[in-house]
Amino acid sequence: MRTLIIFALAVSLTVFGQDKGRGGKGRGPAGPGLTLTSTSFPDGSEIPAKYTSADPMPMSPKFDWTNVPMGTVTFALLMHDPDVVFNKSIETDVTHWIAWNIPGTAHELPENMPATAQMPDGTVQGKNQANRVGYLGPGAPAAGPPHHYTWELYALDTKLDLGPDATRADVLKAINGHVLAKALYVGRFKRPQ
Repeated sequence: MRTLIIFALAVSLTVFGQDKGRGGKGRGPAGPGLTLTSTSFPDGSEIPAKYTSADPMPMSPKFDWTNVPMGTVTFALLMHDPDVVFNKSIETDVTHWIAWNIPGTAHELPENMPATAQMPDGTVQGKNQANRVGYLGPGAPAAGPPHHYTWELYALDTKLDLGPDATRADVLKAINGHVLAKALYVGRFKRPQ
């Protein structure tokens, strides 16, 4: 009887341990989430001048992503400066780049994306804070601390029915309820003195 109780206890602990490793739902361990990387600069570091307004013709950095969730139809990308406050509101900051309908089969954005509203692969680029299509390089003033520029990549289960005149608010409203995963990348910049 004692051997039977010890055996039952061992089996229970083994099963419990396996289930716990699967998030308690028997689905297996969760894989890594959507991951955004760049060879242009390390995450959290200073952004090189050629990608900023310190350069007269700044270019967009290169980005790659992995661990795309099943069911991804398109991606949306938002680059903004959350350190800026307009009109004393938490809802406004500076939009530096917004793009959507990046194909779900894509795994990168090349360096120096052209400032074209409608790309051949279906990607749409909206207008930045300067009211121009495409990438706007970081331009935080020399006074004060560096600003944190944030790239947010969203994996979506749909294609957005929005043209290039859509605003950031339009895009964020359209992706609401369709986000499968999100990845972040941050760079710091302030103008040299």
